[in-house]
Amino acid sequence: MDTGSLYREEPESESPPQGGEHAIGIDSDVSYAENTFLSEVDSVIASRADIIAIGGGKGGIGKSILAANLGVHLASIGKKAILLDADLGGANLHTCLGMNTPRQSLSDFVSRRIDNLQEIVASTTVPGLGLISGAMDLLEAANPKYTQKIRILREVSRLDVDYVIIDLGGGTGFNILDFFLVAKRGVLMVSPEPTSVENAYRFLKAAYYRRLKALEMNWDLKPIVHDVIRNPGKQGLRTPADLLRRVAEQDPEGGAYLQEQMAKFPFDLVVNQVRSPEEEELGAAMQQACRKYFGIQMNHLGNIPYDDAVWQSVRHRRPLIMDSPDAMASQSVRQIAFALGMGGE
Repeated sequence: MDTGSLYREEPESESPPQGGEHAIGIDSDVSYAENTFLSEVDSVIASRADIIAIGGGKGGIGKSILAANLGVHLASIGKKAILLDADLGGANLHTCLGMNTPRQSLSDFVSRRIDNLQEIVASTTVPGLGLISGAMDLLEAANPKYTQKIRILREVSRLDVDYVIIDLGGGTGFNILDFFLVAKRGVLMVSPEPTSVENAYRFLKAAYYRRLKALEMNWDLKPIVHDVIRNPGKQGLRTPADLLRRVAEQDPEGGAYLQEQMAKFPFDLVVNQVRSPEEEELGAAMQQACRKYFGIQMNHLGNIPYDDAVWQSVRHRRPLIMDSPDAMASQSVRQIAFALGMGGE
């Protein structure tokens, strides 16, 4: 594999970006859950807080570290924030904050031992920053059902804070995608490795189709969309952007609605563990791929360089920007926070 091609902006061609046909192209066997979480979100979420979700196609790419440090940054400028560890079944955000395992977690809320989500918000060592720990001891909590997700979201929308930052697990399961897509800003993290890049494209495609499912239900476009998806090769479709164009040909008004709504796809990108000038180009290359193959604008928030201060802060069980405030990675995290609109007054 030519890893160099991961970072270069390629000239216009018919081939998908590095990551392969299966990571970008049309899925003829797309399957959806019966109930689409997103179709009811507008009636559920009138949140007091700005909700930011951090996800990615795989684990170990720095999502929890970024989430923790964004929370610390917000508290440092006087904002009230809560970190929600939604890596259900593998929660470890408390470790990034130097905390012991909280006594209560989402398990208590899902199992209805506690009705008010605010009751399980644990205090951290950072004034103004709270933590809702993820589920670690209950299989049901690690795989919440549709009604449970609605209940969690409803309670999140009632939290009386300025920001809620959701740290998601790796992968493309429905639960992960749904919590990513309901956020005001969805931050996709990727590292400059072929496996991470391919998984990031898979995450993007899965989220795209999950969003499309909700929109087609709202506009009653399911028969048309599924007819187009069923035989993409025969219809000359290679990318999701081609799919929307073909739907627009069959139903101009509905197609225009889909294109308009998908263009609002709330995607931001952070490239982590950058080591070279070549790897610094990955963000721009992925932006180009999103425009071309998905017809959406991805906002590249910035890069975080590989920095020994990061793993040292994990060893010290302290947030990076507190443990090494002048480190290059700390400076990059603050720049990303500003790009997200998390500046001071």
